[in-house]
Amino acid sequence: MSFAFTLLHKDTSSRARLAEFHTSHGSVSTPVFMPVGTLATVKTLDPRELAEIGAQIILGNTYHLLLRPGREVFYKFGGIHQFMKWNKPLLTDSGGFQIFSLPKSRKITEEGALFQSYVEGDQHHLTPESSIEMQNAIGSDIMMVLDHCVSSIASYDETEAAMELTHRWAVRCLNTHKNQLTKIEHPSAASALFSIVQGGVFEDLRRRSVDFLTQLPFDGFAIGGLAVGETKNEREDQTELVAGLLPESKPRYLMGVGTPVDLLEAIRRGIDMFDCIIPTKMAQQGNIYTSKGELKLAQSKYKMSDEKLDASCRCSTCEIFSRGYLHHLTKCREALGWRLLSIHNTFFYLNLMAEARAAIGKDGFLNFYKQKITEWSESPSEELSAEMGRDPSTIRHQRRPLMKST
Repeated sequence: MSFAFTLLHKDTSSRARLAEFHTSHGSVSTPVFMPVGTLATVKTLDPRELAEIGAQIILGNTYHLLLRPGREVFYKFGGIHQFMKWNKPLLTDSGGFQIFSLPKSRKITEEGALFQSYVEGDQHHLTPESSIEMQNAIGSDIMMVLDHCVSSIASYDETEAAMELTHRWAVRCLNTHKNQLTKIEHPSAASALFSIVQGGVFEDLRRRSVDFLTQLPFDGFAIGGLAVGETKNEREDQTELVAGLLPESKPRYLMGVGTPVDLLEAIRRGIDMFDCIIPTKMAQQGNIYTSKGELKLAQSKYKMSDEKLDASCRCSTCEIFSRGYLHHLTKCREALGWRLLSIHNTFFYLNLMAEARAAIGKDGFLNFYKQKITEWSESPSEELSAEMGRDPSTIRHQRRPLMKST
């Protein structure tokens, strides 16, 4: 089945949208959060659990899957769906962000990116053409163009040059995608290609990027180059600007964002799709999201607590285990603790999206948004959302204080 997007309803109280898209592996209702399965696995969770807690679509990463297990493995197994036993839609990032995160071991040229493998230390050359070829081998339902990402604190000239290179690469990706649609070697091959709007925090560059990319026949549009060092206000301003410029007839994807507050802020600005490592990364640290705000389970005050993790939550972790036991697992760094908290956090994100879709359908998203913001205390992790969107270890050194520039 070819990719198709349908806008079902626009909230009258905000720019929030209710929509759905169709792929050969099923349909997806938006707004939607995509759990991150970088290496063909969402950390600690198996595909059956993901389906049970409401995941409609997950994300894989071309850069990492190219290095391990490699293209030949996906050809052998007939694509990632059969390989990991996930029978629902899957999106693959192109690898552009990961290349950005390797400033000391990569070289960017017009042709592509030359980088050193973190697995075996050998050299790889990722081009727009080879990125699309790899994503076809993976068999993703939605592919992303290869983009050149730079930090949000990069200069205007550097940001402009990266944007223009992204545009040239996008055209090459589109041409390769068209040519390879007739050479598919397994039935799970990708049926959609999204481009990525770049331009950093510069309004004129963002407008130019949208103008260029929307003239081409892409199936959807992502907003890239955010969650890489900008302030929260800058991120929201750029999201609102770009979402307002993109066509209503195609999906809008904000890459690598973010906390629950970030997601609601973006939905009310017209964004449809999200991905982020925060749910499982926070779980690994013993931090969870609840209907009343964030809890840090490593704190000693939870040692004797027989309360449920979140009395309002229906996930299996909350139905069975106490805060005291989960505190114990967290303090002991037991893998089970990470796993149980990942179930909860991921369910929390997916359920938040379901509630948002219901509110949009009733023209009540703005009231829903205000209610949630009131219920949640401001999360201590909010300031880390830019770092944790994809790989917190790679961009921490590039960040600046979280305050609006004057």
